[in-house]
Amino acid sequence: MISARPLVLFAGILLAAASRLLPHPPNVAPVAAMALFAGAQFSHLAAACAVPLAAMVLSDVLLGFHSTMPFVYGSFLLIVLVGTQVRRRKTLLPVVMATLASSVLFFVVTNFGVWVMGTLYPKSWAGLTTAYVAALPFFRNTVLGDLAYVAVLFGGFALLERYLPNRSSSRKDRHYASGGRGGSRTHKVLSDQRLLRPQRIPVPPPARPRL
Repeated sequence: MISARPLVLFAGILLAAASRLLPHPPNVAPVAAMALFAGAQFSHLAAACAVPLAAMVLSDVLLGFHSTMPFVYGSFLLIVLVGTQVRRRKTLLPVVMATLASSVLFFVVTNFGVWVMGTLYPKSWAGLTTAYVAALPFFRNTVLGDLAYVAVLFGGFALLERYLPNRSSSRKDRHYASGGRGGSRTHKVLSDQRLLRPQRIPVPPPARPRL
């Protein structure tokens, strides 16, 4: 059976990287959704972490590197871990709750990085609070974007997994129907065996003597 996961892995990396290069509303990007999806779908943690990291590196090469990269990249790795918690419960409520938790996680970690690494806010409790308050208008876009992309990824992947097994089975059926894997040869051998069997010739009953 054809597996949909490798297809999603490479397509997701390219899509997430390209989305950051195209014009889009602030904080509306599929990278966090891809991180959550990868953690929920891929059994190998290294492969799941590679999805958001590869997408970020590919796009940051063109957009430019910055001082808050460790916090941004680290938040996506934490979101992958959130995704592993819904690996066995990929129903509506757990996925929505995980998506909201991912949005909050990204907001807290990245804006903390802006406060630590930047010079815009004073290094005090008041400065940290000001940094989070200033970022609140962007948090709405983060939540809406994550919910939309998660719905597309999880829903689209479910449809893809339904389509690929059916297509694989239909190909297998056509393969056997056309004589694949020795089907026609087996039929021919059985037919030849029937022809080689000794045929029973009916013997007529002895004729009664005429009186």
